[in-house]
Amino acid sequence: MPKSPEALSMLPAIAQNALRKLGEDLALARVRRNESQRSWAKRLGVSVPTLIRLEQGDPGVGVGIVATALWMISRTDALADLAAPEHDRGALERDVQAALQRQRVRSRRGGRVGSGVGGDQGAEGA
Repeated sequence: MPKSPEALSMLPAIAQNALRKLGEDLALARVRRNESQRSWAKRLGVSVPTLIRLEQGDPGVGVGIVATALWMISRTDALADLAAPEHDRGALERDVQAALQRQRVRSRRGGRVGSGVGGDQGAEGA
């Protein structure tokens, strides 16, 4: 058996659980379609042992195989949306924190309204 890359050994438990559920759901989709592992593996272009690993949520299964399995059950739209920016909570939180920081800096400067590019004309511009 090949040695697992370090990244796979560092996989967070929550991610492993999500992969396990994905595998179980893919197996259920296959069974609901009355497909054997052999025929499903052939359609996926993989061996039966690889299909079994996929259905067990093995993180070492290639993303291309996962993408093909999702395509086979008409769920490629879900794949395309996985990392969509509007769902990136971490980046959203950083954006909020940066906005709060800018607000604090402006407050310390005296809270001048309209300061910034082309905004504040002050007494000189009136």
